[in-house]
Amino acid sequence: METIKPIIEGEAVSALIPQKPPIEMVDKLWFNDDSKTISGFTIKEGNIFCENGLFCEPGIIENIAQTAALRVGYIVSLMEQNGEKVNPPVGYIGAIKRLTIHKLPKVGSELITEVVIQQIIFDVTLITGKTTINGEPVADCEMKIFLKKD
Repeated sequence: METIKPIIEGEAVSALIPQKPPIEMVDKLWFNDDSKTISGFTIKEGNIFCENGLFCEPGIIENIAQTAALRVGYIVSLMEQNGEKVNPPVGYIGAIKRLTIHKLPKVGSELITEVVIQQIIFDVTLITGKTTINGEPVADCEMKIFLKKD
């Protein structure tokens, strides 16, 4: 049986997002299409968002936001591979609504985060984000992301 592999992982993911260590909260891109992106993130001991062996709320929120950033970075990288000159926009969380944290994940867990684009209006993107571990819900929310373009 063939093992499913991420589209990209590790340093290749790091190159696609503006966040750098110790703030990087994605390390795999599992899936991307016109409206959905799925990332992975293995929580390591010593992560700045860990406390008492658990990954805390700000880290979960940042993971969802960085999944959206990874989406944009990946799309820009594909455009550049096709010869287009693109300045990737930087995104900022503008609002978070309907945030539910179902549980705090343990160090060593792998988060699987799915971001779905609901609407894009000018430089504002409305997404829904859902994070799971082994299919069990960790968190979900709606997020408005403002893009700063050059």
